[in-house]
Formats: sequence, C-alpha cells, structure tokens
Amino acid sequence: MHGVGQTESAKPTLFEDTYSARFDSPTSAVSRSDGSETDRRASRRRRGIGAVAARLLITGLGMALVVGGGWAVAKYAGFFGTEEQVRQLTHTVSRGDLVVTVTQKGNVESASNIDIRCLVAGGGIIKNIVADGTIVKEGDQLVEIDSAAIDEQILQQKIGYEKARAIRDQAKNDVESAKIALREYVEGTFKKDQQLVDSQITVAEENLRSAQNTLQYTERMFRKAYVTPLQLEAQQFAVKRAQLDLETARTAKKVLEEFTFLKTKNTLETTVATAEAKASSEQTAFELEESKLKRLEMQKANCLIAAPQAGMVVYANDSNWFGGSDRPKIEEGATIREGQVILRVPDLTQMQVKVTVHESKVESLRANMPASIRIQNRKLTGFVTFIANQPEPSSRYSGDVKNYAAYVRIDGRPTDLKPGMTAEVEVLIQEKKNVLTVPVQCVIEQAGKLYCWRETPQGFEKTEVRLGLGDAKSVEVVAGLKENDVVLQNPPERSEGDFAAKDTKSQFGNGERKPDGEPAASVTGTGPAPGGRSGSNSGSNRSMDLMSFDKDKDGKVSKAEAPEQMQTFFGRMDADGDGFISAQEAAAARARRSSGGGNVPAGDGPGGPSRNGSGVGQGGGGPGI
Repeated sequence: MHGVGQTESAKPTLFEDTYSARFDSPTSAVSRSDGSETDRRASRRRRGIGAVAARLLITGLGMALVVGGGWAVAKYAGFFGTEEQVRQLTHTVSRGDLVVTVTQKGNVESASNIDIRCLVAGGGIIKNIVADGTIVKEGDQLVEIDSAAIDEQILQQKIGYEKARAIRDQAKNDVESAKIALREYVEGTFKKDQQLVDSQITVAEENLRSAQNTLQYTERMFRKAYVTPLQLEAQQFAVKRAQLDLETARTAKKVLEEFTFLKTKNTLETTVATAEAKASSEQTAFELEESKLKRLEMQKANCLIAAPQAGMVVYANDSNWFGGSDRPKIEEGATIREGQVILRVPDLTQMQVKVTVHESKVESLRANMPASIRIQNRKLTGFVTFIANQPEPSSRYSGDVKNYAAYVRIDGRPTDLKPGMTAEVEVLIQEKKNVLTVPVQCVIEQAGKLYCWRETPQGFEKTEVRLGLGDAKSVEVVAGLKENDVVLQNPPERSEGDFAAKDTKSQFGNGERKPDGEPAASVTGTGPAPGGRSGSNSGSNRSMDLMSFDKDKDGKVSKAEAPEQMQTFFGRMDADGDGFISAQEAAAARARRSSGGGNVPAGDGPGGPSRNGSGVGQGGGGPGI
C-alpha cells in the first residue's frame, strides 16, 4: 500500500512534467548506470504533449458546435432574414409634411469685389506681390511686375521719337519758307517786274511821240526842199520802230500780268501745299512715336500696382469644380497675361456663396428662393440671387456632366466670414403640409408608368400611382393610394403575366412614318418619377442596364456617367478600384443582386432596402442593374 500511494502521489501533472523537463539537472539523469531515470522523464514529456493536443481538439470541436448551432438557431429564428423576408418589407402610407430642398456645397465669396488686373500689354512676370490675405491701406503697393524688357523698349523708342521730332521741325521750316517765297513773288518780284514793264511802255510811248514830231517837221522841210527824200524816209522808219517798241512793251506787260504772274504764283502755292502736307505727315509720324513712348511709359507705370482702397487682398487663384484651375497660378515668378485678374479686394460686408448645381436640379431653382447656409457650424440665412444660363466649363474628368453656377446672398453683414470658406447651402424649393407620402423605393416604373404594390385581401396588387413633388427620401402621392394603405418597400423588378408590358413599341411611338416625317401615332406615357422628376431616367427604373450610361462609348462607365443615385455606391461595384465599372463588373454586380448577396444596393433611391440579407434599408440605393 505504501508503494501504491507513493506512486500515485508522485504522478506528475502537466505543469510539473514540463517544469521537470526544463529544469531537472542533467547530471542526475545520468547518475544511474542503467539509464532508467532518463527514460522516465522522456516518457513524462510525451504524455504531457499528447494531453495538450487532445484538449485543444476537444475545445475546437466544442466551439464549432456552439457557433454552428447558434447560426442555425438564429437563421430559423429569423435573425438572418431570408430573401422572402426581404421581399415582404412594407410601408404604411401616411400623411406628413414634405419639404423639397436642393442642397449643394460651395465657396464663400464677396458679392462686391474690386478686381485688380494686369494692364501691361502682353502680360509679364510677377516680381513682387503682397502676401495673400494682407490688410492694406489705399495707395499701398500690391504688385510689381518685371519691367526690364519695357525699359529697353523705352530707350529704343526715345531714339525714334527724337528723329521724328527733328524731321517734323524741318518740315515746318519748309512750309514757312514756301509761304515766304510765295509772298515774296506776289508782293515783291511781280510788282517790280510790273513796274519795269510800265516804264518800258512809257519810254516807248515817248519815243513814238518824238519820232512822230520829227517826222512832221521833216515832211514840212521836205516840201520846202530843205530835206532830201532819203532823210524823210529815214524819219518815217524811226516812227515805225518806235511804234514796234511800244507794242512790245505792252505785250510784255500783258504776258507778265496774265501768264507769268499766275504761273509763278500757282507754282509757289503748290510748293507751300506740298510742304504743308509733308509737315502734316511728319507731325503725324512724330505723334505716333510720341504715343508709343507714352504708352511704354504707361506700361512701366502699370508694372507697379497700388491698392485702390483699404481692405483685405485676396489672390485670384480660382479653382474649378474638380479642384484644379485653368488659369496661371498667382505667385512670385508666375507669368500672367494681359487683362488677367491678379488680386481682389472684396467687400467683406456683402458676402455670398457660389454653388454649382447639377443640370437635373437647376430647373427647380428660382431667384429670391430662401436658403439655409451652414458655415463652420454657423447657421445663416440667405436667398438665391442669380442662376447662370450657361453651364460651368467642364474638364476632362467631368465628362458630359453639366453644372450651373448659382449665387446665394447671405443676409445681414457678417464681418467674420472670409472668402474661400466652404459652405453648405440648402435652398427651399417648396413645402407642403399634410400630404400623402411614400418612400421613393416603393415606386417602380414600367412601360412608362409608375406603380406601387398595394396590399389587398388577395395579396399584394400592382397599382398605378400619380406622383407629385419629392425629395431624396419621400415622394408625394397624388392619386392611386390612400392613407393607411400598405405597400411593398421593395416591389418586384419585373411583372409577369397580366402586369407585363404588352406594347414594347410604345416607347418608340406606334405606326409607320408619313412621307413628311410625321409619326402616324405616338405614345408619350411618361410621368413624374420619385423625387419630382419626369421621364424614364429617374432612379426608380429597376430594369435599366448600367452600361447604357456609357456616354463616351469607351466600354466602361465612370462615376460621372453613372446615375446620381448610384454614385454613392459606385465604389462597391468598382471591384478593381480603377474608377470605372466594366461590363464584367456590372455583370458580377447583377449576379450578386439576383442571388440576394453582395454589396450592391437594390433600393431605388435614398432609404431603399438592400439585398444583402439583412432585411434593413441601407439608404441611398441606386437604380437596378
């Protein structure tokens, strides 16, 4: 008995066995010549390791049974809703207040800015510029543009200016000389020649009278025989010569007064006119050179820009919708173009928010609509002042998406707002009291009409409805339902049998075309979709093909091309994360949805039920794949 008790008390535990295996002295193990002590310790180690493995196996099997049993219990108890349960999610039609709003983010800016532009011809390089956000006084220097090239142009222009002035002065002297020559001839030379001719006529007349008197005397003497015939003939010749001299003098006077004077005067007058024309031309050339010099000097003066009034200076680095900018950046060393806005001096007492609104929502905006504005946890009020008629310039990232600028004036005179702050603007479109509403995911569109699945004693029945205004979550029911009606939140995507669309051509118009192109018959059949928008492009179309939104036909759909309601879940369908959904990814999403799994939302709009097996609406559901 003693031996048995001793053996049981000496039986080691797992800890003791391990401890002994690690810390027993090796010398004691080899103290026996037969090695029995060593074998005993090795046996104990093997038994301890086997016991640990057995315990781990039993523990694993137990946990598996617990987890599996719990999952089965939860499944059969309804904790993990089945597809049939998801399909039976319902909503009771009730009355309530419907507030339709448009919410967009934008940037705060001044409603009254003084733009400081570059007035240097051809632009230039910013040499010095005041820091962004600096408070300045009127007359303070803000910007200095490099003027080295302008200085060289001014120097060259001064040379041309001086040459033009010298030529102009010479032309003016030529005009004066020509005028003096004309006056000299008319008042001097001509009169002198006229007097000379008159004196010649007087002498010729006197010579003629003298010759005639002599001839009379000679004739008397000839009759008395005192003069010979030869002397008489000589005297007669003298009279004829005197007559010829008189006629010559008179002809010379006529030529002088009627021809020489007019010809010379006209020549001198032409010379004056020519000199005046040249002087005028040289004066114009001089003025041109002078204006060039003044313009260059003004360009040099424009290189130094001073503050037109006191206030805060803001750089004109405007970003576009996607964060970039098509304009050169304002900084020292940057090249700017002529007419470009460099700085702005905003009036901080008149602030507004500029937002960009998608083309699907811009039609609902009107001037003077009230707005709620949130800026850094501050709530302000305002109103819409202007909606642009043309979309904002698009970039290569936006595709065919069109956004329109809208401006919302902030009420009051807040003085602690700064340009560039991010603001969230909610514009009140319309508010209706005590109207019937249903969630947007309760409505489907088929064959151009809108339907809800209403509960009846025979089961759920497809009922046509007419909708009014709506927001991202709910839509007003104008006709087709009444209060306390129960409708499905996730109606079937397609109808079979009597509910199936029988006329598939209605969306294209019926009948053949006439020779003039007029359709023989057409069916419009579109009604307002959930959210207040009409047409088949609303988010309630469950049967649309996602690849139909491939506008640029590149074989894949970008986030910008996807419907607005689907953009929230775009990343779930973009399996490879390349920013696009390919046909394979769309097919995979469709397969996940058909099987009731995956992460693709099945709701028609915000608040729609998901099909991931939870049976709870996830919100923000997009159109069906």
